[in-house]
Amino acid sequence: MNNNAQADSPQDIAVDPTYGEHPKYRWFVLGMLTLVYTFNFIDRQILVILQEPIKAELGLSDAQLGLLTGFSFALVYVLAGIPIAWLADRGNRRNVVAISLAVWSGMTALSGLVQNYSQLVLARLGVGLGEAGGSPPAHSMLSDYFPQKQRATAVSIYTTGIYLGVLFGFGAGGWIAQNLGWRQAFFIIGVPGVIFAVILALFVKEPLRGRYDRATEVVKKASLKQTLTALKRRRSFWLIAMGCAMTSFVGYGNGNFFPSLLIREHGLSISDVGFILGFVAGIAGATGTFLGGFLADKLAVKDIRWYVWVPMIGCAVCLLPALYTLLGTSTTLVLIVLFPVNVLNSFYLGPSIAMAQTMVSPGMRAMTSAVLFFILNMIGLGLGPLIVGILSDVYQPIFGENNLRYAMITTLAIGSSGVLFYWLAGRTIREDLELPK
Repeated sequence: MNNNAQADSPQDIAVDPTYGEHPKYRWFVLGMLTLVYTFNFIDRQILVILQEPIKAELGLSDAQLGLLTGFSFALVYVLAGIPIAWLADRGNRRNVVAISLAVWSGMTALSGLVQNYSQLVLARLGVGLGEAGGSPPAHSMLSDYFPQKQRATAVSIYTTGIYLGVLFGFGAGGWIAQNLGWRQAFFIIGVPGVIFAVILALFVKEPLRGRYDRATEVVKKASLKQTLTALKRRRSFWLIAMGCAMTSFVGYGNGNFFPSLLIREHGLSISDVGFILGFVAGIAGATGTFLGGFLADKLAVKDIRWYVWVPMIGCAVCLLPALYTLLGTSTTLVLIVLFPVNVLNSFYLGPSIAMAQTMVSPGMRAMTSAVLFFILNMIGLGLGPLIVGILSDVYQPIFGENNLRYAMITTLAIGSSGVLFYWLAGRTIREDLELPK
């Protein structure tokens, strides 16, 4: 435990690792939280597949699209994440997740009512505010439902919600937009999340905090300052965070504009793009996310550094095929190559989150995830789409119709630095894990 962290409430709980429900219940909870994360990314990514008809109706530039799908959303998402995580480290995490789900789903539905760009930005800010309360409390809950040896696998299964959300959001969103219009897509996608928030609150229990940590200790609730003090001494945490950030810089930047690339450069319809990208990105991403955590848990039995080596290898191996998906002229080959690219580029998140949770004490896990997600999302989600959009507009006089293609190639080159950050993390992670928590 962190020696500086002091119990600040009589409600601090002595850890009893024998406490718990039926062993299968943890997998039920994992399934429920994965569905929450699926709603998270359905509501987040629905705008990506709808951005071309929205751009046409509202008269937007690529830079405005990048600001809308990236920076404006990420700013409120990461800023709100810190105080919400502080609350989750002190209160009922299940309730935080349920309320957050209801908020972001409701704001998604309201996005269908907007009449101009400013109103759409405000609606997306509301989605970001709600989604800020989703993952950090969920990561903390999973760390109390699963022991360390299963943690990366559990977090990776949870993280497949990203790609299940992409699968449904792209597929259903594209079809709805093609047949009913983009406004109706927001309504149809948003309302079910509000209903599921009630179901979550009724059937998921708050786990005992710290149940798989030292049985003789007391779970102490750390402040933001205490959490940052603990993380400051762990250089590998910051390197892992930057590895995540640069990997997601490519994932969000190019991923958010890939539907537009297929529509503009390959002549596909919005419904075709939604169906194809939903399948490719969704299935491949979910597969890669699970494999990343599973392989890290298995290989780390012999060497803990596999928790950063698995993401490093995935990021490195996918670079050249990713370049082909941007330069290739054969639509069929581009989509075939895109599948393994998405598998490999999805290795990173499960092992990274699991390591971040393992480095700190139970009373600061939600806050630690919030700090990790602050870095990841401010750089990846915030700057990725914005940089692609700005570069696309800047490159238009230079590259003409290929402006978006070369903007995405630039982003890929910048994001390749994630390989270096993971390699550097592998040099210090063993020493950092031996520090007092």
